[in-house]
Amino acid sequence: MSNTESVFKKLSLFCLAVTIILGLGGCGKKSPLDPKNPVSLTVWHYYNGSQQTAFDTLVEEFNDTVGREKGIYVQGASQGSVADLETAVRDALAGKVGADAMPDIFSSYADTAYEVEQAGALANLSDYLSQEELDQFVDSYIEEGCIASDGSLRIFPTAKSTEIMMINKTDWEPFAAESGASLEDLQTIEGVAATARAYYEWTDSLTPEIAGDGKAFYGRDAVANYFIIGLQQLGVEIFQVENGEMTMNVPREEMRRLWEHYYIPMVKGYFGAYGSFRSDDVKTGDILAYTGSTSSAMYFPDQVELDDKSYAIDYLVMPAPVFEGGQNFAVQQGAGMVVSKSDETHEYAAVEFLKWFTQEENNLRFGCVSGYLPVLKEANSTQELDQVIAEHELTVAPKTYDCLTTIFAEMESMTLYTNKSFKNGSRARKVLEYHLADQAVADRAAVTAAMEQGADLEEASAPFVTEEAFETWYNSFYDALDEAVNE
Repeated sequence: MSNTESVFKKLSLFCLAVTIILGLGGCGKKSPLDPKNPVSLTVWHYYNGSQQTAFDTLVEEFNDTVGREKGIYVQGASQGSVADLETAVRDALAGKVGADAMPDIFSSYADTAYEVEQAGALANLSDYLSQEELDQFVDSYIEEGCIASDGSLRIFPTAKSTEIMMINKTDWEPFAAESGASLEDLQTIEGVAATARAYYEWTDSLTPEIAGDGKAFYGRDAVANYFIIGLQQLGVEIFQVENGEMTMNVPREEMRRLWEHYYIPMVKGYFGAYGSFRSDDVKTGDILAYTGSTSSAMYFPDQVELDDKSYAIDYLVMPAPVFEGGQNFAVQQGAGMVVSKSDETHEYAAVEFLKWFTQEENNLRFGCVSGYLPVLKEANSTQELDQVIAEHELTVAPKTYDCLTTIFAEMESMTLYTNKSFKNGSRARKVLEYHLADQAVADRAAVTAAMEQGADLEEASAPFVTEEAFETWYNSFYDALDEAVNE
């Protein structure tokens, strides 16, 4: 067992042990609710479109059933994007002029929740949950929510996601038939990079009269996940948090491997990133495949739209690729819900709603629309999903269904991971997200300009793919990350 695995397991056991001790306090807690004097709760979230409709439908059902019986009325309010929600929460917490009061419940990623917890503004959810209730949740989801200094629960897991690979099957098939490329090759990050090079060369060969016009094969959303999960697969925990203190681990050898399998393919045009999201790039025909969140499945296009024509496409769903020889870690992401510290009645009522929302049937109904994974262990099952769909006569988008069932099939063989929260975690993630990605885009532009002046791809890209180029980037990256975490 590696040192990283050992520390990770010790932290997990500590968090669960504390949660067990504190969770026992919720076992016999008497309800402070009075149906004759209902408690009104406000929930802030970032759901929009069909996700908001699904959430609102469930809230209405709760109000008409369990809420009416127990004396709880819930009202949801979308704050727009995740960034908009975080700004609204920070403004409310700071008491800014014109800001709304803090909501009773709000969606939150771990980094934001950690900030609010440090301000002493979050309720201790361990006070309201028994160990039996906690045991029903996927263990790592509970571990992620243990952000308090004493290890008690602050983030209630409500809906999670991980990453998958989606492929334009229609355009993949002729390439595979002529080149011999295999879907099995796409199981590893090295295989994706090799396939992307083969695709670039194949598309370049289709127009022999135009040199260097090959097309990119692959892209990825969330480059930060590539760093965090890629290193984890290679046995390195980039942000190791113990007793509230973070140690940063960015060893050269492993970082060289990440650089080689993202930056170099980007600079050479084998990978691409053009629109806001990689699903946009599939739609414009600029790439064939991408790694993104399960919740992005609904955005995978039904057709490719070129300047002079459009055509329908089919799709394939695969697990996200893993480094060759690496451990099968996959990202654990998706906001949970936190409860603002207030009084026992409001906190108790908030947890009652969240427990109802995460019941197997209700959580799967939400996941059918949103593409989010349910949070209870027993709910992560194709059989359970099919049963809920049949009982409620739900219409589920095939892409969303395929993403969910692909992950359900992998749950036993993969380990979900997210780094522990720490001070300046949000700043650190921005460095992971943009430092290498932005340089890759800029350097690709320089390569393209050189090719337009007559250089071939190898000549144009040569200055950017040397050991010296890696060292220059690595030192710059290390300094930027160190500055972010110590600001």
